This record gives sequence, C-alpha cells and structure tokens, in this order.
Amino acid sequence: MSSSRGGTQSSGGGDITRTLDLLWDTGPRPGRGPKPGLTLERIVEAAVEVADRDGIGALSMRRIATELGTGTMSLYRYVPGKAELLDLMLDRVQRTTEDLAGLGDGGWRPALEALGRATLALYRRHPWLLEVNQSRPILGPGALDGMETVLSRIKPMGLSDPELLSAMIMIDGYVVGAARTQLYQEEAERTSGLTDAQFWEAQRPALEKAMNSGRYPVLAGLSEDTFGPGFDHFEFGLQRILDGLEVFVARRRAE
Repeated sequence: MSSSRGGTQSSGGGDITRTLDLLWDTGPRPGRGPKPGLTLERIVEAAVEVADRDGIGALSMRRIATELGTGTMSLYRYVPGKAELLDLMLDRVQRTTEDLAGLGDGGWRPALEALGRATLALYRRHPWLLEVNQSRPILGPGALDGMETVLSRIKPMGLSDPELLSAMIMIDGYVVGAARTQLYQEEAERTSGLTDAQFWEAQRPALEKAMNSGRYPVLAGLSEDTFGPGFDHFEFGLQRILDGLEVFVARRRAE
C-alpha cells in the first residue's frame, strides 16, 4: 500500500437508500452503457484494486475510469459517486471467503479463533480498511453473510444476543490494533529505508549503556529473546481473550 494518505474516510456518507439498492440489487438497472462489459461489479473490483495498490487516498471516480479505460461520466450510470462506491467496496471485501472455512462445527472457541485470524488476513489484504471509519456501516449481503456465519457458530455459548455481538466486537477491536501495528511497522521500514534489525542495531550502543547504568534493573534482567521475532504476540493475545470468554461462558452456564 502506498504510504500517502488521504485522511480518514467514513462509511455511510453517501445516499443510503441508493447504496442499499445497489448492494441488494433492488434499484433500477442502468441502460446499455457506452463501453461493453462495464458493470457495477467490475467498477467495484477496480476500486478495490486501486485502494489495495495505492491506498484509499488515491481513490477517485476519475482514477477508476482510467483503470477501466472509460470516461468518468460512464461510471455515474452505475454508481452515484465516491461515497457510495466506498460502501460497495467495504461490502465486497467482506464477502465470506475461504478464510472463514476454519469456523467449522468445532464449537464457539475455534470459531472465534478462526474469526480473529480471518479478520487479520482481511486487513493484511486490504490495509486501506484501517483508514475507514466504519462506526456507521451500510449493511449489505457481504457483511450480513459473514455475521450470520459467525453467529450461527457461537450461538451455543449461551450468552445473550448483545453479549454474542460484543464478543465479535471484542475480537475485531483486538485484531484492528494488531493489524495497525503491523502496518505501521511495514510503513516505517519502507519509508525509512532501514530494516527492523538495522533500526534496533543503531540504538544498541545507547541502550546497552542505559542497561548497564543500573537505572533499569527489570529491563536489564529480561531474557535475550524478549524482544525477538520468535514470539507470536498476536496469537498470544487472541488466546488470552478466548480464555477470558471461556471463563465467562462457564460462569454463565453455572448460573
């Protein structure tokens, strides 16, 4: 993804009724366009490709038209504008994929575990999602299909419906933080020209002096592998969240 950013984008900023018509295919279909083969699906796919490659800040109706080799006005026969297009993109990338195949029928914990990994994979494929404010999402088939799949697997937790939704929100919030950290690390390496190893090696003399000063006895006593790449912080955090939910579910069942 390009390091250039166009500021935070927001879902739900366009014509809500028109967006829902497009998502659910309930609105009027455009007449034959000037470019054979141009469809709403292809426009949305091209928009996602641009955002994946160059960042959400590069997205514009003119840029999408250029990618498709057509005039900008041709796109308006299919989608009202950029705001509605963004909502279509969000729903498109949330379509149930093979990432959710691991949800299976093995119980709620494996389902939420698979959800966490699938969500991280989603943000890795589409880093621009981290720049979109989705606090007011337009719910289309992609989003609802995913929610239906997950809820059907975790319903046996025996929690109230708001609590089930909160469990999903908890996983997503954790994954967003982890994905953003990974993205920032990659951007720092790309923009600075220094690898992670080179960056920390440049600090080593100063840090060794600080550790030998006696001012930081706990830090100085940490094992050598504490900050190494061998520990999977994402998986550790995910499992601890699930441990906590397991305790809560057991307590609820006992009640």
